Amino acid sequence: MKTFVIINPVSGKQRRDPADWERPVKINFPHADGAFTKRAGHATELAAQAIAAGYEQIFVAGGDGTINEVARALVGKPTALGIIPKGSGNGLAREIGMPLHYEEALAALQRAEPVACDVGQANGEYFFNVAGVGIEAEIAHQFAEYGKNGARGMWPYFKLGLQTIFSYKPQVLEVQYNEQEELMIPLTLVFANGAQYGSNFIIAPRANLTDGLFDMVQVPDLPKWKLALAAPTFFSKTFRPLEVTQMHRTAEAVIRSEEEIVYHLDGEPKVTRQELRISLLPKALNVLIPKGF
Repeated sequence: MKTFVIINPVSGKQRRDPADWERPVKINFPHADGAFTKRAGHATELAAQAIAAGYEQIFVAGGDGTINEVARALVGKPTALGIIPKGSGNGLAREIGMPLHYEEALAALQRAEPVACDVGQANGEYFFNVAGVGIEAEIAHQFAEYGKNGARGMWPYFKLGLQTIFSYKPQVLEVQYNEQEELMIPLTLVFANGAQYGSNFIIAPRANLTDGLFDMVQVPDLPKWKLALAAPTFFSKTFRPLEVTQMHRTAEAVIRSEEEIVYHLDGEPKVTRQELRISLLPKALNVLIPKGF
């Protein structure tokens, strides 16, 4: 198939000469074309150009942010997305069973098959794995600043989370979903298309990229000791003894507040005024998933 590869050379912790990223691509896909990203948003431009040029599959080597940039150009198109994880959390890559080693991911893409996956929207912007309102969005803002120093990965994220949990004041939210309205004061409110944020931190164990619904997960503002005890259980899909989450399944929701609403899309921090509309586009993105996963 006609393949185009987009590589973010500065994603992740590992720094190599750009030729070192390109060489394994040529070994596994000798006829592929490609380009390196040069700035924020460039991956979307490259993907749109590749679609217009008739490429049937577009691979992206980068973190969740770069993957999001490429994927948003492919929504509603027949062109398939191939993910080569190269970030710190790699949430969507883990969700589809993609090997985390660069060369192994390229080999897996040789045997991958396209699967039509759901896509989320928040006030018209796409997300592909997880969106959320509350403390996780606040942490995403802090993590974005923290990451400017090059400190990424799960440990800095977890450390920021522990620091923030003792100072964060939950926001009063009016949430409409499934033809009902509920007043919530959540520590966090998550719309999970996939099961995890990344680094195997699992917020919605039963979430599925192809089932046409979000798992809407609320973590109430519980006593801090209980949240601290529960934290390790989020690294398991089955061990949740402390019941710190409440889950509903929905394809859309409207969130309103008298204040600004801080939220995130696949870890990218956002802010909106008073209203946030969440909706799901079923089977709107073709994703290459390793055969047999």
